[in-house]
Amino acid sequence: MAKIKWEQTEKQKEAWAYLADDVTTEIVFGGGAGGAKSFLGCAWIIKMAITYKGTRWLIGRKKLKRLKETTLKTFFEVCHKWGLKQGVHFTYNAQDGLIKFINKSEVLLADLAHQPSDPNYDELGSLELTGAFIDEVNQITFKAWEVIKSRIRFKLDEYGLIPKLLGTCNPSKGWVYTYFYKPFKDGILERGKAFIRALAKDNPFISKHYIAQLKAIKDKNTRERLLNGNWEYDDDPACLFDLDVIQDQFKQKVNDKRDRWLTGDVSRKGRDNMPVGLWEGLQLVKVFIIPYEIRSSTLESAKYIKKLAQKYKVRTSHIILDEDGVGGGVVDNIKGCIGFINGSSPVLTKQDELRKKRGEFYENYGNLKTQCYFKLAEVMEAGELGVDEEAFDSKAKDEYIEELGQIKQRDVDKDGKIYLVGKDKIKENIGRSPDYADMVMMRMYSLVKPKRVLDIITLE
Repeated sequence: MAKIKWEQTEKQKEAWAYLADDVTTEIVFGGGAGGAKSFLGCAWIIKMAITYKGTRWLIGRKKLKRLKETTLKTFFEVCHKWGLKQGVHFTYNAQDGLIKFINKSEVLLADLAHQPSDPNYDELGSLELTGAFIDEVNQITFKAWEVIKSRIRFKLDEYGLIPKLLGTCNPSKGWVYTYFYKPFKDGILERGKAFIRALAKDNPFISKHYIAQLKAIKDKNTRERLLNGNWEYDDDPACLFDLDVIQDQFKQKVNDKRDRWLTGDVSRKGRDNMPVGLWEGLQLVKVFIIPYEIRSSTLESAKYIKKLAQKYKVRTSHIILDEDGVGGGVVDNIKGCIGFINGSSPVLTKQDELRKKRGEFYENYGNLKTQCYFKLAEVMEAGELGVDEEAFDSKAKDEYIEELGQIKQRDVDKDGKIYLVGKDKIKENIGRSPDYADMVMMRMYSLVKPKRVLDIITLE
């Protein structure tokens, strides 16, 4: 076997240092296209496998088929550069997705797609790994990342190693943004985690034609992501909220102190946040979080909300609360408030009812939640909704912005009823429920519900 020679980019050297230290256990190497991310991951796995006899490594991706078409080719490219020959230094069993080196080290190729039949990734539960590399890590769920991390323990003590999990990806809005990029950007990434931002321009070995192709991309969002490694762009046409519109709401001032409301997402029974928003017209002025110690009690949660209403002079009929599940118990304890049922029928105007009867086009929302989110997008686009800078603390504000970025139309290219991507999918992407966004969305119910009209009877 030839001696390993590898001229690394400066960004690869930075990542390699984290992969070799005795502190960092989770590393994300992410940026634009062409940053030599997959090469780094494959090189690390190969180097470790041939250095430590009898160890077991994993290379994963959302789809095994895609892994074999892309990442595996990079793996074989690294082997070729380093003089490692198939049939001499290692064998590859395509059916089992297993690579075995002559020193008895193994590399398992894994499909990490989320399966409804195995939501907890129990199939991975019996694995014992020495380390793992996940390519395009933004495409897998946070749960999959956590499960793989928990499996890294095989022969670590024998060789004096620590668990190492490497992920590579291009920019995207999801859990990688939340748990790695945003803390890195803010300078608060916790000890034991590392993020390295690598772009095509950081790779001196890449073809100039490749960079020219990236520069020629016409879509601004895609170009920003792949050329400049911009994590603040999202090119998904199904998204309801543009980033500029999301940020603009914090600059708007549309207060109407005569029209106070409370809206709350109170249906999670303590598993997530239970936010309650105070509104002055369409201006969100303050977000309260129901204390953890009373969340499991619908009666105590109701008392908490009634105290807020009394303190800020909010009429009971101006309290809108999620009535799904546990939230129904809170609604029952606040007589006269509005119970918001996400899956209930949307509210049709008289004009839409006529259009429906005639078979004409109308906004055919699948449920009330979808209708209210589309209304929220419309109101925000028009600059008619504002959020005080002090309404959220800094962490909650970041989470709220991220949640709005996850609100997407389902099957955007299909005709029929209009639905949103489910909450379970959002939780897969960012690791939590979009409680803040739902709380704001519920404020739209007062805009879509039918207006009550008093009949005036004239006495003769």
